[in-house]
Amino acid sequence: MTSETNRSAEPPRFLCDAMLGSLARWLRFFGFDTLFPEPGPQDRELADLARSEGRWLLTRDHELASVGPRSVLIRSEGLEDQLAEVFSRLGLQPEATLEHARCSECNGDLEETTREQVSGVAPPHVLETAPRFRRCLGCGRVYWPGTHSERILARMKNVTGKTN
Repeated sequence: MTSETNRSAEPPRFLCDAMLGSLARWLRFFGFDTLFPEPGPQDRELADLARSEGRWLLTRDHELASVGPRSVLIRSEGLEDQLAEVFSRLGLQPEATLEHARCSECNGDLEETTREQVSGVAPPHVLETAPRFRRCLGCGRVYWPGTHSERILARMKNVTGKTN
């Protein structure tokens, strides 16, 4: 598993089952293309989707984990341990940065945008103080650096510290 992932020019893409919504969101923060279908499809549909799109299927379900060659049974309970488990088992060494993050809601790509373009969306104080803005190309959600970013980065550092 590890050698295939490390040699690949493209980062791995993931599909998380219904029990791993938080893991999906945090993989997106790390910049990984991660699907989390809602409402939850049946096991066979999840396996077929993962296979057809070349995604790693992440699950806590023993039966679902046995359906394909690119499935990972997540054994850890806590979120940070789950992230560390995925990174360790697939030989990944992600950076603790939000520079490559994807939309935490819809998995869309984020692009830099101007203060003027988000003036009707971001709160007035944020418009005055935030140094930069990014908008999701999928759902339109707007992101900016703030105290929430600092907490996310701190957690990311904890996770990368467990895998290095």
